[in-house]
Amino acid sequence: MKRIVLLGASGSIGLQTIDVVEQHPDEFEIVGLSVGKNISVLREILKRLSVYSVCVQNESDLPQLKEDFPDISFLSGEEGLEKLVTVEDYDVLVNALVGFVGLNPTYKAIETGHDIALANKETLVVGGDLIMPLAKEKKVHIYPIDSEHSAIFQCIQGAYPKDIERLIITASGGSFRSKSREELENVTVEEALAHPNWSMGAKITIDSATMMNKGFEVMEAHHLFNMPYEKIQVVMHDESIIHSMVEFKDHAVLAQLGTPDMRIPIQYALSWPRRYELNTGEPLDLTKVQTLHFHEADEERYPLLALAYEVGRRQGTLPAVMNGANEEANLAFREGKIKFLDIEDAVINAVYQVGRDEVNSIEDLKKADQEARKYVQEFIKDLEEGKE
Repeated sequence: MKRIVLLGASGSIGLQTIDVVEQHPDEFEIVGLSVGKNISVLREILKRLSVYSVCVQNESDLPQLKEDFPDISFLSGEEGLEKLVTVEDYDVLVNALVGFVGLNPTYKAIETGHDIALANKETLVVGGDLIMPLAKEKKVHIYPIDSEHSAIFQCIQGAYPKDIERLIITASGGSFRSKSREELENVTVEEALAHPNWSMGAKITIDSATMMNKGFEVMEAHHLFNMPYEKIQVVMHDESIIHSMVEFKDHAVLAQLGTPDMRIPIQYALSWPRRYELNTGEPLDLTKVQTLHFHEADEERYPLLALAYEVGRRQGTLPAVMNGANEEANLAFREGKIKFLDIEDAVINAVYQVGRDEVNSIEDLKKADQEARKYVQEFIKDLEEGKE
C-alpha cells in the first residue's frame, strides 16, 4: 500500500488522482490532502476518502470543518501546507498545486525524504537549480505527471543517458492555434478557455494558448532529464496523440502514444515501475485517428516560447521573474483587466526590466516573484490609465 499526500485535491489533476486511487484501493491510499478555497468540493471528497490530515487556505474555514469531521486533523495556510508535507507519515507527495505556491511544499517534502509525483510546473521552472541537487542529496525520486514529461520518462526506461540525442516535446498549440496574431487582438476569455484536446484548469489552459505552458515544459525537461536546451525541441502536433518523443544518437526515435487522458501519466507516476489496469473509457484506436499532423513551432507566433528558452539559459532569478509575471498577467486576463496579447507584453517587459540575481535560497526566489508581480501590477495600471 503506497501512502499518498495530495496537494491541490479539488483541481483537475487532484480529482483525477483521486479517481486513480479509487480504482486501485489495494495499491494506493490518500492519507492527507489540501484544497484552496473550494470547501464544497472538499466536503464531497471527504465523504469518499478516509484521510487523517487536511489543509485549507483560509483559517476561517477550520471551525466548521472540525465540527463536521472531528476525526480529521485540519490545518490552514502556507504553514499548514508545510506541516502536512513534513509531519504526516506517507510515501509520495502528489503536488497538483498551480503556481508558485507549489514550490516550498515540494522543497520541504524532499528535505524530509519523500518521493514526489510532480504536476506543479513551477517547482522546476522556478526552483529547478535548488530542487534537483536536493533530490539527489536526499536520494528522492521525482516522477513527472505532465503528459509530455511522463512520455519522455517512459521512452527512456532502460536507456543510457549518454545515448539520448534529443527530446522532442509535442504541443497542441492551444485554443488559438489556427489564428494569426492579428486575429488574437480581441479574443475573449471564453474562447481562450476552449482547449481543442485537453480538459485542464483555467490558468493552464490560458498558458497553453500563449504557449507559456510549453515554454515551462521545456524548462522542466531541462531539469528533469539533465538535457541542454539546444537538445530540446518543441514540435506542433494537432491531435495530442503522441505526447512526446526521444531521439537517440543512432537516430532511432521512440514515442509514447495515448488518448489525451491525464489519469494515464498520473497512475504511471504512482505505480512506476509497474503498470496497472486503468479504466479510461475507449482506448486509443489508430485506425480511427488515421492521420497525425506535425509542424514547426513558430517562435515569432509564440514569443513566450522563445522567451522561455532564453530565460532558461540565463538562469538565476529570471525564471522566477518570468513565472511570477505570467501568473499575474494570466489572472488579469481571466479577470478581464487586460487583452490576451497584453499577457505577452507584460511577461516580456518584466523579464527585461526587473533584473537578474543569483539564487542561493527559496527566499531569493520569493523576492524575485514578488518583484515581478509588482511590476505587472504597475504595467496593468498604466494600461488602464492609458485607456482613460
